[in-house]
Amino acid sequence: MSIVDIIIPSPGESITEVEIGSWLKADGDYVQVDETICEIETDKATLPLIADNTGTLKIVLQEGDTAAVGDVACSIDTTGTKPESAQVEKSSPETVKFTESSESAKVPLKQAPDAYADGHPSPAARKLMAESGITNLSGSGPGGRITKQDMLQHSLKVPDSSASTPETSKQVEPPVLSGSRNIKRERMSRLRRKLAERLVSVKNETAMLTTFNEVDMSAIIELRSQCKDEFMQKYNVKLGYMSLFTKACTESLKNFPAVNAQIDGDEIVLHDYVDMGIAVSASKGLMVPVVRNAESLTLAQIEIEIARLAQRARENKLSIDEMEGGTFSITNGGVFGSMLSTPIINPPQSAILGMHNIVERPMAVEGKIEIRPVMFVALSYDHRIIDGQQSVSFLVHVKEYLENPTRMLLDV
Repeated sequence: MSIVDIIIPSPGESITEVEIGSWLKADGDYVQVDETICEIETDKATLPLIADNTGTLKIVLQEGDTAAVGDVACSIDTTGTKPESAQVEKSSPETVKFTESSESAKVPLKQAPDAYADGHPSPAARKLMAESGITNLSGSGPGGRITKQDMLQHSLKVPDSSASTPETSKQVEPPVLSGSRNIKRERMSRLRRKLAERLVSVKNETAMLTTFNEVDMSAIIELRSQCKDEFMQKYNVKLGYMSLFTKACTESLKNFPAVNAQIDGDEIVLHDYVDMGIAVSASKGLMVPVVRNAESLTLAQIEIEIARLAQRARENKLSIDEMEGGTFSITNGGVFGSMLSTPIINPPQSAILGMHNIVERPMAVEGKIEIRPVMFVALSYDHRIIDGQQSVSFLVHVKEYLENPTRMLLDV
């Protein structure tokens, strides 16, 4: 027998421990080399655990376990043989199987209910049975359990024999409840727990304020309409709103470096570059991959990089390096229909821009009321490092670039 241990890899220099998220293979399964067998969770991302060899899997760490980098997560018996035929999948307790009756009609067949519940009342039903004196009643709950609703329905059908006056016979019966009242508990992932901690810490540890403005999107929409075909043909990527907003922000940050800075103890760290965090919604939650040196990229380069990072986020393949070190962030709630919101700063950054949906609204244009496509934008910032005048002026500059986008298009 040849056993190969699969250890927890190092997700990044600052990560010393991970949590086992979910096993994609079961103990005893035959796995192939380079196959993803497990998902491991860090404070910032969900990463795959890959099989180094082909063979039979032996799981060591269970889902939810915390492990240090270098710990053995599982082992593979390389002498294990591949099964000749696929194993029949086990049905869940709620799976309905069908069998053919003598008349060739499909009849649902379920696993027999647990015997202990048959004819036994729930606590609420037991109390009602004791009060009413009812002892013989069939149940409709799981496994034949007698429920409170069974008692209430029985009360509606059977008259009260002890009633002696018209007044008592007119008592109002309690309403019969309907609908499901089930609950479900799920383990909160390490990423979600860390996100919750960070969001609370931002509210508690920063002097966060938000300033708002509105942008007439007419020029941007016209620009995209005119250039989209040529842009796609030349760069094989769509000209989207995010690259234009990114370019508007990078140009504005040159005039307001404090918005691109962060606090480190008693010092302010200023950056002469912009590592732009772009919030992306993925199956595991909100991810913020970083476009490096966005200030030096063309619109096409920004779009290509955003598309690459978004695809990796959707596939849960983002690395820690791809999400660390942002200096400023943009989040777009408009894709989900948000009209206006207050984005939360992504620490240790000091500001974040929030985009929203585009809605036709009446605007005063040169003394006349016109219907224009308008987007509300929001800048949340840490007032400890960014003054109100700086935050408002920065957002005004972003607005002006977006309403006059030709200044950003020298590279098109």
